[in-house]
Amino acid sequence: MGYQGQRPVVPPQSHIDDRETLVSEHKDKGKTCRQSAAVFNVVNSIIGSGIIDFSLVLLIKGGALSGTDTYQSLVNKTFGFPGYLLLSVLQFLYPFIAMISYNIITGDTLSKVFQRIPGVDPENLLIGHHFIIVLSTVAFTLPLSLYRDIAKLGKISLISTVLTTLILGIVMARVVSLGPHIPKTEDAWIFAKPNAIQAVGVMSFAFICHHNCFLVYGSLEEPTVAKWSRIIHVSTLISVFISILFATCGYLTFTGYTQGDLFENYCRNDDLVTFGRFCYGVTVILTYPIECFVTREVIANVFFGGTLSSVLHIIITVAIITVATLVSLLIDCLGIVLELNGVLCAAPLIFIIPSACYLKLSEEPRTHSDKIMSCVMLPIGAVVMAVGFVMAVTNPQDCTHGQEMFYCFPDNFSLTNISISHFQVTTQLSILNVSIFQ
Repeated sequence: MGYQGQRPVVPPQSHIDDRETLVSEHKDKGKTCRQSAAVFNVVNSIIGSGIIDFSLVLLIKGGALSGTDTYQSLVNKTFGFPGYLLLSVLQFLYPFIAMISYNIITGDTLSKVFQRIPGVDPENLLIGHHFIIVLSTVAFTLPLSLYRDIAKLGKISLISTVLTTLILGIVMARVVSLGPHIPKTEDAWIFAKPNAIQAVGVMSFAFICHHNCFLVYGSLEEPTVAKWSRIIHVSTLISVFISILFATCGYLTFTGYTQGDLFENYCRNDDLVTFGRFCYGVTVILTYPIECFVTREVIANVFFGGTLSSVLHIIITVAIITVATLVSLLIDCLGIVLELNGVLCAAPLIFIIPSACYLKLSEEPRTHSDKIMSCVMLPIGAVVMAVGFVMAVTNPQDCTHGQEMFYCFPDNFSLTNISISHFQVTTQLSILNVSIFQ
């Protein structure tokens, strides 16, 4: 896999039957401390997830059936080199684009935090979007990404999970205090619109953990499918619960005005939200290294036989992060990044490839529950991928990057203490093209 000491244990095919491996219950042996680290790594990677545990377990089952221990080797053994090459491209692009989006979020979020420091000029370049991206990369994400063993990120991921809980509390508090003051959009309570597929693409971006599940699986002490299944169920339950609360509270507050980055909806002079923005920025910074681990592993597997020397490890890590940083400095709008990454990379990695591998490898009867679910997931993934891409291109999200929302201005003085001229208010409303009564 490209990292010493973390290769997962695959049941020897000559000693035990594959199907017996998948259904037997194994007793835990040795220390279980790495299971906790694995839970927090998975939660950190899939916060905002939906019901993906079946797909994640299916992927590890496919690995056991084929005697492989990486996503790439699984697809290579199942579909040969063309499948391996396609999977490698997707598996690299998804976390790489995720790294770009995390940089954008970090710059957007922390710049607003530093602007609230008393005596700091909001126009100061040292608290600007671009400078913060570069600073956070050099000071935090690069050093953390240089680790060779993903298990070492377990405690960091625990911190990220705790901060996410604090952020959730702030979002819930603002439903009560802010929500009643913001006008609801006319079609706020329509369950779904024709462009709902775009939302599936964004959710797929948030849901995915598949690109690094073998890394986390390999960090376990004596990994087994049964143990992995338990970890995934716990991790997914936590993530789904947090996701539902975030989505519900955010939409109840802002309805149709909700932005791709929820913190873009809150006013800059809200001190409680400023603290939430700080926690959010730290959370994103701590999540970033997990994605870098995957991109580096893909390169190691494709070009270096799965193993990197210490020098190559550093060079490739620095190169990946440098390119991701440069690209993120050129892009401002987060929504389109999430949509395209979701429909083009996440959908096949979640729905299509695990199902296709299992259907080809498994000798279970067609009426087996795993095969039935695989037959359902595969076409769903194909539809999401095709239709989502067309709609993302033809109907892109509006982006209000870095702009104050209309309800933050003094004509609604109960929400803000900012002094601003009538001309600025009129200009802002024109830019946003928002009408309260539409």
